[in-house]
Amino acid sequence: MDVSAAKEIGAGIAVIALAGVGVGIGNIFSTLVSSIARNPASRSHVFGIGMLGFALTEAVALYALLIAFLILFV
Repeated sequence: MDVSAAKEIGAGIAVIALAGVGVGIGNIFSTLVSSIARNPASRSHVFGIGMLGFALTEAVALYALLIAFLILFV
């Protein structure tokens, strides 16, 4: 097997984490909308926590992409 082929396989495996990130972000926002629909008065409290969860989940996606790019181009 060629080294470039192994790099492409490794980068593809690293990007698999993005599927979990997509599911996590969907879960965060569906729960956020559901909780605000049930109790609109708690929007100011729940919205900040939802955005924090979104930012932390999105950071995992950026790390996965960074690792994939490092595998491919270094």
